[in-house]
Amino acid sequence: MKQVTATGQTVEAAVESALAQLNTTKDRTEVTIIDEGKKGFFGFGSRLAVVKVTVKIDPIEEAKQFLLDVSKKMGATIDIEVIKEGKQVQFIMSGEKIALLIGKRGQTLNSLQYLTQLVINRFSDQYLNVLLDAEDYRKRRNDTLIQLAERLALKSLRTGQKVALEPMPSYERKVIHTALMENKRIKTYSDGVEPNRHIVITPNR
Repeated sequence: MKQVTATGQTVEAAVESALAQLNTTKDRTEVTIIDEGKKGFFGFGSRLAVVKVTVKIDPIEEAKQFLLDVSKKMGATIDIEVIKEGKQVQFIMSGEKIALLIGKRGQTLNSLQYLTQLVINRFSDQYLNVLLDAEDYRKRRNDTLIQLAERLALKSLRTGQKVALEPMPSYERKVIHTALMENKRIKTYSDGVEPNRHIVITPNR
């Protein structure tokens, strides 16, 4: 967090001095007046004003910069579109080598999403939920998960046995639960401990 303490003949002058040192504008800072100063009498007994100026940190910008830095180190130059809806912030990445950031079955993307979530909430006053996407991967993955859920539900009904899926993050498990919610012949539940928590599909006897 950038902050400076500055002095001036007046509070306004002290603030201007601090803003110049921080190379920023007043609307991006928080100003704390430590001492309003004193004009004095004929120059005697005067006291300079003292202020502390702190730069406000934008959590979304910090998270975006984190993603840009990490992707650059991985050898992928990317563009990022940010969509904020309430407490959910979506970062949509695009670029030539975007596959590097997705990884096998989205594992790299999921790890980056987790780290970005930590970064954004380190600077945010309220909890924000991060969703990271690259080249529409999430939608394609969701379509795959729905097809998988329907196929394994039929297998569970045909064999009369439980079917355990591979471990997946909570939002992917939610896709499976939602996809099979209307199917009254089967039920789904999560089992195991993170990061090996997975969904089990079983006939609804």
